[in-house]
Amino acid sequence: MCGEADLLLPFPGLQIKSDKQQLGSVIYSIQGPGVDEEPRGVFSIDKFTGKVSLNAMLDREKTDRFRLRAFALDLGGATLEEPTDLEIVVVDQNDNRPVFRQEVFTGRVLEGAVPGTYVTRAEATDADDPETDNAALRYSILEQGGPQLFSIDPLTGEIRTVQVGLDREVVAVYNLTLQVADMSGDGLTATASAIITLEDINDNAPEFTGDQFFMEAAEAVSGVEVGRLEVEDRDLPGSPNWAAQFTILDGDPDGQFTIRTDPRTNEGVLSVVKPLDYESRERYDLKVAVQNEAPLQAAAPRAERGQARVSVQVRDVNEAPVFQENPLRTSLAEGAAPGTPVATFSARDPDTQQLQRLSYSKDYDPEDWLQVDGATGRVQTQRVLSPSSPFLKDGWYRAIILARDDASPPSTATGTLSIEILEVNDHAPELSPPWGSLCSTPDRGSGLLLGATDEDLPPHGAPFHFQLSPRVPELARNWSLSQVNVSHARLRPRLRVPEGLHRLSLLLQDSGQPPQQREQPLNVTVCRCGQDGACLPGAAALRAGGAGISLGALVIMLASVILLLLLALLVALLARFRQQSWDKRLLHGLQDDLRDNILNYDEQGGGEEDQDAYDIDQLRHPAELAAFGAPLGRPPLRRDAPFGRARPQVTRALPTSPADIADFINDGLEAADCDPSVPPYDTALIYDYEGDGSLAGTLSSILSSLDDEDQDYSCLREWGPRFSRLADLYGPP
Repeated sequence: MCGEADLLLPFPGLQIKSDKQQLGSVIYSIQGPGVDEEPRGVFSIDKFTGKVSLNAMLDREKTDRFRLRAFALDLGGATLEEPTDLEIVVVDQNDNRPVFRQEVFTGRVLEGAVPGTYVTRAEATDADDPETDNAALRYSILEQGGPQLFSIDPLTGEIRTVQVGLDREVVAVYNLTLQVADMSGDGLTATASAIITLEDINDNAPEFTGDQFFMEAAEAVSGVEVGRLEVEDRDLPGSPNWAAQFTILDGDPDGQFTIRTDPRTNEGVLSVVKPLDYESRERYDLKVAVQNEAPLQAAAPRAERGQARVSVQVRDVNEAPVFQENPLRTSLAEGAAPGTPVATFSARDPDTQQLQRLSYSKDYDPEDWLQVDGATGRVQTQRVLSPSSPFLKDGWYRAIILARDDASPPSTATGTLSIEILEVNDHAPELSPPWGSLCSTPDRGSGLLLGATDEDLPPHGAPFHFQLSPRVPELARNWSLSQVNVSHARLRPRLRVPEGLHRLSLLLQDSGQPPQQREQPLNVTVCRCGQDGACLPGAAALRAGGAGISLGALVIMLASVILLLLLALLVALLARFRQQSWDKRLLHGLQDDLRDNILNYDEQGGGEEDQDAYDIDQLRHPAELAAFGAPLGRPPLRRDAPFGRARPQVTRALPTSPADIADFINDGLEAADCDPSVPPYDTALIYDYEGDGSLAGTLSSILSSLDDEDQDYSCLREWGPRFSRLADLYGPP
């Protein structure tokens, strides 16, 4: 058989021959892959001679052998002998280059690794027959870019370190060029890359950039940054081998400073965690050390500047006053009088080296109950605090006091003053309610349950003590009083008592110190009861006494009402009688001069309080009053006419005919009766003033006229019944 893919058959000597028949009387055929199966047509046979021919190029990498079956038939198609197996093997040739499995191989190794440390492995393949030298591969390093620090195993492709000196801080990454060749290194070749990264170890200690640092910090503040400490570290940034940790070794006994690490810059940030006091200490000298989070390798060189001195100068500032006790708690008895001292809520100024004065004021006092001395901080009450104040929480009152210095700018401190209002036993207990009903016989009903209340808070209230009044000994003979609980007692009759209202007297006492007691009446309605202990219907009227009003009081009230009605009727009759008498006296009095001789025999209309006589000047002409210098202002108000009935003063038109005079006078009477600024209706009234422009003649000249016989007074009858008498006296007979 010839080599693959470079020769065509018929192969010399590859021939099938049957010994059953003579040559020319046998027909040969083959079957199988390469003939009538894929890949088809690779082989063929001469059916008369039995010679096998190769019709296509062979590729061992695709098919390394063919298994065929050969048949021998006579000319009639009968089988001469059993089929024969024919195996054709394709012989390999070096027609394939080796190939690396990847173009770039990566590996990692710690810096400072000892020789022989495994890094990574390069792998390659060859499509040729692995049983021949065509696939015998050998590996090598063509280039390392520096010292020969790595080697590769030629058979396995493993890459290892070969000597010491790997330093990440010098070279962090190595790039190697690899080669693989078949034919045991003398055949076809291929190349690839190997990137080897050195992993960092903590072989460099952090160091301060300086031996000493100077900073300044303000007093009385905390949580602020003072300054930064810069360090250097050659290890991988961001790794635990690079991250710094700082420690204050000396100079801070009270723990007023702390140092944290800035993760971005790896600097030490010095901060104040407790407020500094300039008056106590003006300067701090700190000794600080630095190290990495990861432990330092034993072979690493010792750091030269692993420690440093930090000098912190304290800057004096105006500090706020400080209350010596905050919050300040005190107590005060309820109902404390104004001016009662509460407490002295004073503060001190920390700035002892500055001459400053403190002043005090209120910031929160919702009831405006307290008064603060601005110079001393002494607090006292300025009024009585109501026990029902909504700002009393569980008996405590809270106020806020301010202390301010006089610096520029000033500083203020806030203090809380909590005052406990101590309960005082200033109220006696009371019956609630002070009435009730029970059965007349001791064996009926459950008695009368009595309760008590007390305005005082515990412990000045319950338990209450109930007792029948010792001033009335007979109460104990007829009644019994038993305690039910701390706030209730039960009243029962000892024997049968008459039905009706009974007024008992009870003595109640609380549990305060000192105790308060009160004797209080109790109205008990006694009724007939049924078997169930309920009052029978006939006793309903008696139970009305439970409202707290006795029968005697009801009788007195009814008699008072009747007496008042009789008095009102008597006053009405007397007023009517006086009215008739006054009308008669008025007519007789007209015989005298009305201006100069009016006599007051009696007055009516003003009531019992109307005791003031009215000046006769009311009847005089205004011109005469002006001549005497009398004021013409509004006369005094009447006390018998209600203000609500006063009518506004309007200008009235004078009568123009005798028929209008009666209406004019009646209107005037009604206006005078309702006007509180003029005398009552039954005293001297001013209807109008005489004088120029008056359409009526002067009334005062009726008796003084020289020619009265020429006047006609019959028209007076038209003015009403009041002037009918005048018409009879002065009119024609």
